[in-house]
Amino acid sequence: MKTLTATFGLALCASAQAKIIWQDASLTYLNGSEYELGDNDRQVFTFEHTAATSWGDSFLFVDRIESDNGFTETYGELSPRLQVTDWSNDWISGLYVATTWEFGDGFNNYLIGPGIGVKAPGFDYLNFNLYRRSNEFYESNYQLTTTWGLALGPLYYDGFIDWSSASNGHAAEMNFTSQLKYNIAPLVGLGDDKLYVGIEYVFWNNKFGIDGIDERNANLLIKYHF
Repeated sequence: MKTLTATFGLALCASAQAKIIWQDASLTYLNGSEYELGDNDRQVFTFEHTAATSWGDSFLFVDRIESDNGFTETYGELSPRLQVTDWSNDWISGLYVATTWEFGDGFNNYLIGPGIGVKAPGFDYLNFNLYRRSNEFYESNYQLTTTWGLALGPLYYDGFIDWSSASNGHAAEMNFTSQLKYNIAPLVGLGDDKLYVGIEYVFWNNKFGIDGIDERNANLLIKYHF
């Protein structure tokens, strides 16, 4: 845990002194009625920020979840990756030390491991991270995370797949969440801005590591980049 905390602290210090190559921020509204564990009907408001920097890259999101029964929850993840070499070839865009801090109402989990950026035809980005998870309320385990983004004609398709191994009292789980969306900004007078409408679909087996809790959940999506 001390090594993990020190590495994550180093990533945060590097981010504070980084030269930003590019960055993007967005606000998202989601509305779905097939959530598992708790109220089925929920709205989610999400802030996201992503950046490429002189030391690597970073991704942050914070969800504010509001259920129809009045329950509210805040959850977020901060994921800086430190690039360990400038070496690349026709298939690899970068090698990283990948870290993530998962934070919510009353818990913190810390993840660390190797990461790789892959150059794949048609993809704007394709990343793989293999983490060792240090969990606050259950035994440590492993997680493989894939993220991607690509244009499909006039549509944009992006998302992530998280697979985590089983540990004592915690089933192996797989969360495949993706967004298919269309940029309507030119149609509503926003010029070069990005205002997406579309669907986010969640395919989640053993949600939160609970054996047999499987979520299949389509959400209305509205997303504005600024």
